[in-house]
Amino acid sequence: MINDVRKFLIVKKLFFVICVSVSSKLPTYENQQPDNPSVSSRKLAYLVSDIRIPFWQVLAKGIRQRAVKLGYEVEVFSAENDARQELVSTVEAIRQQVAGIIVSPTNSSACVTVLKLARKAQIPVVVVDIGSDSGEFVSYISSDNFTGAYEIGKVLAAKMIEKGWRDGRIGVIAIPQKRENGQARTAGFMKAMEEAGNKGAGIRQQVDFSYDETYRYSIEIMNAHPNLRAIWFQGSNRYQAALDAIADADKAKQILLITFDAEADFLQLIPQGDIVGAAMQQPYLMGEEAVKILDSHLKGQAVSKSRNYLC
Repeated sequence: MINDVRKFLIVKKLFFVICVSVSSKLPTYENQQPDNPSVSSRKLAYLVSDIRIPFWQVLAKGIRQRAVKLGYEVEVFSAENDARQELVSTVEAIRQQVAGIIVSPTNSSACVTVLKLARKAQIPVVVVDIGSDSGEFVSYISSDNFTGAYEIGKVLAAKMIEKGWRDGRIGVIAIPQKRENGQARTAGFMKAMEEAGNKGAGIRQQVDFSYDETYRYSIEIMNAHPNLRAIWFQGSNRYQAALDAIADADKAKQILLITFDAEADFLQLIPQGDIVGAAMQQPYLMGEEAVKILDSHLKGQAVSKSRNYLC
């Protein structure tokens, strides 16, 4: 089904480049496992912000699939968007003396502490998608969030011109802006809006990623801006809350919805016009790549500096 979504989005000319890059700040530990013979050399830990979100579920599948092929066991620790739980999980992974850690942190600042603890335990880390404010890690696998948001912003701008809504405002329901990828998405989208001459209607940041939160934010934006013409949802999994809020306000014909990631339902919703479009990442490939890079590092091999994927 994910392949179908990808193909559909290609047809819609919405694309997203995924960049895989290794940090230029190399870790001080050597490209090998710690000398401690009790280390569980065939076990990896995946620390994820919230496994309940479909994007992370797909990424975790990619991790597991590649891990099985390479002979690793994987344990997934979900923080459920709680940085304190993330620390508990980090300590537990270290206690289990895993061979390596893959982390998609709750936010970029919290990731710094995860990296410090792992480095002290001499456990190599690959950071995936969200990024870290600082710290040492083997590699950072990321999407080109700026470009993806910029491109989907241009799609929205073109749609608004088509409808004659040049003076309409656009609201944003964003992922946390403490995340490096969230900052990049906002910057890319705003650049597209500035180029098109579209004005913003404020930004609301997700906290618990719930249906109720997304619905409430949508209502707040609509009430605050009578000339609102679009909502950009920086995620995808709570898109229905935004659609319901728009419908309940009886503005289905007046307000557009556009997202960043994609869901299987978009195969019907985009052609129907319920959603304008969605930028698309490749979480499964990102998960696979994280394990491949970590495995190469553990074997003392050089890891690739960059790799690009097209949706």
